[in-house]
Amino acid sequence: MRKIVAGFAMTILLTGCAALQSAGAAGPTTPSGGAPSTATATAPSTAPSTATTSPPAGAGAPPSPQALESAYEQVIKEVLPSIVQITTKVGLGSGIVYDTAGHVITNAHVVGEATRMQVTLATGGAGRSARLVKSFPAGDLAVIKVDDPKGLKPARFGDSAKLRVGQLVLAMGNPLGLSGSVTDGIVSALGRTVSEPQDPESPGATIANAIQTSAAINPGNSGGALVDLSGQVIGIPTLAATDPNLGGGAAPGIGFAIPSNTATDIAGQIIRQGKVTNTHRAALGVRGSTVVGQDGQPAGVGVISVESGSGAQKAGIRPGDVIVSINDTETPTMAALSETLTTLKPGDQVKVGLVRSDGGQATVTATLGELPGD
Repeated sequence: MRKIVAGFAMTILLTGCAALQSAGAAGPTTPSGGAPSTATATAPSTAPSTATTSPPAGAGAPPSPQALESAYEQVIKEVLPSIVQITTKVGLGSGIVYDTAGHVITNAHVVGEATRMQVTLATGGAGRSARLVKSFPAGDLAVIKVDDPKGLKPARFGDSAKLRVGQLVLAMGNPLGLSGSVTDGIVSALGRTVSEPQDPESPGATIANAIQTSAAINPGNSGGALVDLSGQVIGIPTLAATDPNLGGGAAPGIGFAIPSNTATDIAGQIIRQGKVTNTHRAALGVRGSTVVGQDGQPAGVGVISVESGSGAQKAGIRPGDVIVSINDTETPTMAALSETLTTLKPGDQVKVGLVRSDGGQATVTATLGELPGD
């Protein structure tokens, strides 16, 4: 699983749902009277286990249990054949059939470093060989292509911009290796910003406009489908929260999905052009790491290198500087810096607060560039 920290009213670590990994991020503040909670992006599962299904939830539910049950059954019947299990040498996760040519959308952390993998349909049958087309770690998305696409059923993707808080949704995937599993819940919130910590098993992605859901997301769910009751995919389950007060165990009812509009945009670029040519994401043009102050707490982002021709270089930011704020918003960690940049656009001018290598303080103005696709 992966651990990440989400940028909202709680500090949480999130773990990815692909190959069992974890991710961490920073940003939100801790509610008064409570310790920060952690969350982890769900990663691919390496061994089967017992799964649980969250109870139906949501305002505006159909007038009777029978009607709701019928609606669930219809959606599952329509969408589940488009969900696949992706197995690599190090774990497993989920994916969604994108087109009849055999392209499948999944999370970058599901495929990891693999270039070849096996794909198994939720409806059963022998595994099929597949290859990596392209991975986009910065957005935790990837596209693979099945060698033999015969009989694959593409999913229908909806417009995630039209989602409403409280809307009923189903999460479909392969949690803990349990193929073709379905859980239910609601859209709990929209527009979250969540970050994964960068480690060997996580790309350290920052996901903007993430969908928060109460549908259970477990290891192996990553790359699967978050589906509305019209049978349209509206998100890619990617992260699940963990709570340090529970010994790092799952925080029930807190999961995150990449919006379908983001996923289809990135996948379309990869399929048409072989790479991501327009990330729509702002970049400062530095490589860095979180530095710790004398009190042992994160104190900023230490600049390791500056990209030639970038906004950072033109603004006079140098290796050895520590970035402490963007537009007066503190950036104590790399995750906080990434989350702040996701709220901005390429071409925006920003004030960057710095502590120079000699201990002096400075504020410079930088014009943001675009986050590269590779």
